[in-house]
Amino acid sequence: MFLNTLTPKFYVALTGTSSLISGLILIFEWWYFRKYGTSFIEQVSVSHLRPLLECKVWRNPLNLFRGAEYNRYTWVTGREPLTYYDMNLSAQDHQTFFTCDSDHLRPADAIMQKAWRERNPQARISAAHEALDCATAYILLAEEEATTIMEAERLFKQALKAGEGCYRRSQQLQHHGTQYEAQHRRDTNVLVYIKRRLAMCSRKLGRTREAVKMMRDLMKEFPLLSMFNIHENLLESLLELQNYADVQAVLAKYDGEEHTHTHTHTHTHTHTRRPPLTDPPSPPLLPVSSTDISLPKSATICYTAALLKARAVSDKFSPEAASRRGLSTAEMNAVEAIHRAVEFNPHVPKYLLEMKSLILPPEHILKRGDSEAIAYAFFHLQHWKRVEGALNLLHCTWEGTFRMIPYPLERGHLFYPYPICTETADRELLPMFHEVSVYPKKELPFFILFTAGLCSFTAMLALLTYQFPELMGVFAKAFLSTLFAPLNFIMEKVESILPSSLWHQLTRI
Repeated sequence: MFLNTLTPKFYVALTGTSSLISGLILIFEWWYFRKYGTSFIEQVSVSHLRPLLECKVWRNPLNLFRGAEYNRYTWVTGREPLTYYDMNLSAQDHQTFFTCDSDHLRPADAIMQKAWRERNPQARISAAHEALDCATAYILLAEEEATTIMEAERLFKQALKAGEGCYRRSQQLQHHGTQYEAQHRRDTNVLVYIKRRLAMCSRKLGRTREAVKMMRDLMKEFPLLSMFNIHENLLESLLELQNYADVQAVLAKYDGEEHTHTHTHTHTHTHTRRPPLTDPPSPPLLPVSSTDISLPKSATICYTAALLKARAVSDKFSPEAASRRGLSTAEMNAVEAIHRAVEFNPHVPKYLLEMKSLILPPEHILKRGDSEAIAYAFFHLQHWKRVEGALNLLHCTWEGTFRMIPYPLERGHLFYPYPICTETADRELLPMFHEVSVYPKKELPFFILFTAGLCSFTAMLALLTYQFPELMGVFAKAFLSTLFAPLNFIMEKVESILPSSLWHQLTRI
């Protein structure tokens, strides 16, 4: 009975309303995509329905000092270089590395346990001044209160004295129970952190050889603590000294590319004719070894390996000559190393080539993301400039990487497919005034725009027809008469030219 009482106007209204809502959704999706580069529905689905896809964020091994560097930037520019999300991650790191369950038994450690959870910087600093018997108190003051690197180094040296004493005491008691074992693990983290930051102070103050020695000693003393990625600090310092042989030795230990690369080269470069520069190098005939695709690499490792190979050929490299004669074996090795690095992190070249402005790197980075690219280029751009022709070789070859990667990106070439969550995580890590680099670029299909326009237009027609049926009827007749006016004109001309008998026979047919 209810359905029988519904009038045609109801169906017109229902159709118009649904079309209007669909059109509004499409328009909102289009606007959101144009502004943020991602679909709102897709983002909500990934955020709430698939939390396991969240990208892992890493501590930046070359992170700057808050008081001596980040805060000075704020004083000069009035901009905040760190986001709340980034600083919150740092607070979680400090609580993980610098606290343990037995801190409440020692007054100074109990104060610092609360200080690391404090959001207000001044409150943290005040609490640290109350707990100067604790090594972590000096760490906090060196990181946040010191306004120069020299002042931070002085505080870290005081932290080192207190930290070494705690480490020796807990080392003797670590086997007496789980409580002492946790305390020793905390003291080890504190000691490693202090020594690494002291080495970084030496590097920033120009004592690079001293910094290299401190880093080497630290890696020998604590070889299992790879979570701090001290080898990346070491690589940067060795590049500053232009000690490329030692850089190669460090890469051989932390990058599995050399063995795998050599294995594939024997099958790739057996041809007598080298491909021209504009063509991408031939892919390996054998699949890439699983050791290469599963190693925890970084942009520092991949791009430093590319820089060393580019250094061998970049000073005499000419794109015109290479296009005529093809690439030599050394040039091919350099180009493939660049392609490998670009596939791992495609955001780096624009910063190295100064096509995009740099900002201060965040305290945390997302591997293969824009944040990692900023952190790498911020410290390593000078090393690329120092190698003659390296940036020219990068400029000529880096875009060839994208012709080698399958599209759509369901599988990678040398690494796992590029993760889809990097853009969202980088927007949380990087400040608002920075335009986040997005890869791969998402192009809005024409069909979405056409559908949005057509749906909205149809919905408006349905709504106007429902509200003003007589007026819309007049408009429809006028529109149709105008639309068919040229056709009627042509028909009249044809009738005046053709004989009436012939026209009669054609109409019958």
